[in-house]
Amino acid sequence: MKSKTISSPKLVILIFLMVISSYSYSQSSEGIKQKYDKQEVYITMRDGVKLFTSIYTPKNNSVAHPVLLNRTPYNIEPGGPKSFNFFMQFYDRYTEDEYIMVFQDVRGKYMSEGEFEDIRPVIPEKKSNKDIDESTDTWDTVDWLIKNIKNNNGNVGIFGISYPGFYSTMGLINAHPAVKAVSPQAPVTAWFLGDDFHHNGAFFLLDCFSFYYSNGQPHRAVTRKGYPGFKWPGPDNYEFFLSLGADKNIAPEFLGDSVKFWNDAFAHPDYDDFWKTRDPRPFLKNVTPAVMTVGGWFDAEDLYGALHTYEAIEKQNSASVKNFLVMGPWSHGQWAFGKGNNLGNIYWGLDANKKFQAQEKDFFDYYLKGEGKSDMAEATIFVTGSNEWRNFDSWPPKNVIEKNLFFQPGGAISFTIPDAKNSFDEYVSDPMKPVPYSEAVNIHRTAEYMTDDQRFASRRPDVMVYQTDILPEDITLTGPLTADLFVSTTGTDADYIVKLIDVFPPDAKADISTDVKVPLGGYQMLVRGEVFRGKYRKSFEKPEPFTPGIVTEVKYGMPDVAHTFKKGHRIMVQVQNSWFPLVDRNPQKFVDIYTCSDSEFQKATQRIYHDASYSSSIKITILQ
Repeated sequence: MKSKTISSPKLVILIFLMVISSYSYSQSSEGIKQKYDKQEVYITMRDGVKLFTSIYTPKNNSVAHPVLLNRTPYNIEPGGPKSFNFFMQFYDRYTEDEYIMVFQDVRGKYMSEGEFEDIRPVIPEKKSNKDIDESTDTWDTVDWLIKNIKNNNGNVGIFGISYPGFYSTMGLINAHPAVKAVSPQAPVTAWFLGDDFHHNGAFFLLDCFSFYYSNGQPHRAVTRKGYPGFKWPGPDNYEFFLSLGADKNIAPEFLGDSVKFWNDAFAHPDYDDFWKTRDPRPFLKNVTPAVMTVGGWFDAEDLYGALHTYEAIEKQNSASVKNFLVMGPWSHGQWAFGKGNNLGNIYWGLDANKKFQAQEKDFFDYYLKGEGKSDMAEATIFVTGSNEWRNFDSWPPKNVIEKNLFFQPGGAISFTIPDAKNSFDEYVSDPMKPVPYSEAVNIHRTAEYMTDDQRFASRRPDVMVYQTDILPEDITLTGPLTADLFVSTTGTDADYIVKLIDVFPPDAKADISTDVKVPLGGYQMLVRGEVFRGKYRKSFEKPEPFTPGIVTEVKYGMPDVAHTFKKGHRIMVQVQNSWFPLVDRNPQKFVDIYTCSDSEFQKATQRIYHDASYSSSIKITILQ
């Protein structure tokens, strides 16, 4: 393997926090140190492996305190035993209230012993102490904490964002009796269907390459040191990844054989047991703690996980289980630090973080301390466009009607089925000139692309654009979307990307107090975009080729939305066949994309049909 390193988008939040903490932590650490003691311990799991854990306990011994636990693969104590980690000011709302704060390196990471396994599968039937998973490691950790930390009140909460969100979810499975409240936030959940690694079978190249170079290295010995960053050869990720060619060229050039999960994933191109066993949702039954799942509407990484973790608990448990959902106008983890006033050029008119952080504190206070009221709404949802928090009794809401927006000849879209015959749009998709996911030239994938202006894409000949007339009144969409395309291709495989877009009026202007980088008149705000690898249209387990020239239905669900298209705006849908380098390129040939050669990539003529027989559409749910 060549001596190169690369930073991880999934670690951007943590890196940011470390930089901020190194600058400002000294200003607040003395105050926290006056209130807290710290110890670093090793907690022995049932199979004898010891997990490194840091424990921060309030000096105030006059009362018993609840415990908050965060389990992570991202290095809990890089500063050493005498230093307080950056999380302690990150969660100052809990330190001010004297919670016992506990952080743990998961098995096989940094200072912990054992072997790390990515999204380690649940072992449903454990026959011996050697049958361990993340639920048993959580159980053993909680049991030790309750028995060994002085002045704890016997109640434990678990929370974490992203990968730590996955470990929070695992703490719900056969939960320790002391665990009373759990908050999985942007939880890694299904790495083939919708989180991080794949969406609907399509490989998310940009994020995964970055993440697995730095985070996929083997754990050779306990250490507090992370991996250094990558020195990029240029500023443009589009050109960089295009120059690498086919997917199979990446590992020999940059990863070698050391990054196990990358190679394992490439060995499992379809939805087999390798992926299915790594999805915790089937095991979210008989849940005993209260749950508050948190996600961001513009989370590029784990929006799927937040929505579907909540859904799985809701469907597989009795109504007595306290199961809450909070969805805000955030990118990945944005709710946890700084301000939530905007994402890129789109401003909400308020700091969305304030409400959430107070609500999170209320949740843990009630279930861990018995303070406050249990009056949280089932679903606390930020509706973008109208830019307001709303409470719902269920998610998705029940008071909705489903309608289809049908593509029309001439680039229109409406609620009426087209009456044309043999009507379609035709264009050439060239994998050597893929549609970029963003107009910006960047090294790293930006969070802002989830609300970016899509005018750059709508002007390409290989992006089909359909839009409504000017809306005479507000339309609020709440809940899932379904793309239902009737297509044909001269190839034998194709990706389909469908984007739902809010088109601003031509006279729209930014508020003078905001830092908007582009004219908002005619801005095409991405509300939701999702990809589907066409060969999986009938089954993720058994892919099938397209028959060239034959009309075929490609129908798939897109993540939920909560968005108001305001009066005077338009609703737009864009359809394209590449989204690079966010998603790897489809050769447009029915092959194993992970092993195919550069020579197998081919142009294909694509058709999108919109006639009485083949009525392409997007199904929406309109709030009444």
